[in-house]
Amino acid sequence: MSSSHAHSHGHKDAAHHGIPVITIDGPTASGKGTVAARVAQRLGFHYLDSGVLYRLVAMKLVQEGEDGANEDAAVRAAQTLEPEFLSDGRIMLSGEDVSAAIRADGIGLQASRLAVHPAVREALNVLQHRARKEPGLVADGRDMGTVVFPDAPLKVFLTASVQARAERRHKQLLEKGFSATLEKILHDLKERDHRDAGRTVAPLKPAEDAFWLDSGNLTVDETVDRVLAAWQERQKA
Repeated sequence: MSSSHAHSHGHKDAAHHGIPVITIDGPTASGKGTVAARVAQRLGFHYLDSGVLYRLVAMKLVQEGEDGANEDAAVRAAQTLEPEFLSDGRIMLSGEDVSAAIRADGIGLQASRLAVHPAVREALNVLQHRARKEPGLVADGRDMGTVVFPDAPLKVFLTASVQARAERRHKQLLEKGFSATLEKILHDLKERDHRDAGRTVAPLKPAEDAFWLDSGNLTVDETVDRVLAAWQERQKA
């Protein structure tokens, strides 16, 4: 089936449509970031962690003494965001290495708050589309397959029970030297799931043609292998 006619309505980034995108969406702490980064590495594709963009906007707001609930401030921050993603995985904002700071739970909460504003998402969509470069892109987030890259040939929906995700997040935080209780993490995750799935703009939901993958009982490598196998299948189709 040819899809060339589908985009003949002069879509503004029509030039990008030949560049393959694999989207990996899923709830908080489903492991999508790690999986997406490794899939990108194995394929030699670029990697976009869309959640980081929201965290960077949150970080910028915090630096300006603002709050994620302030839509105007959040939109301004999103429109003027110029992060630098270094090849060693570090993330720079205004010349400062914020890789660790943006992972703090408080920043994640603010990011989830400002993600409900349509205008913020609109501003960040522009940045996200810019990430679509040769030879391809692996993008992870919550609405990559449904909103940002609806034409992606492979849309993975990575899921795991809230308990499995809480345990994973708990382990991650302890390894990084943060103190955290499992109960609190479980509570926060449930709250974020509820907010992410319930918001009116780009709610967390699988694309209609998504490839569902439950990573609860899989190692990262097994999960990566399954995504790559699904990609090979799509290439043959």
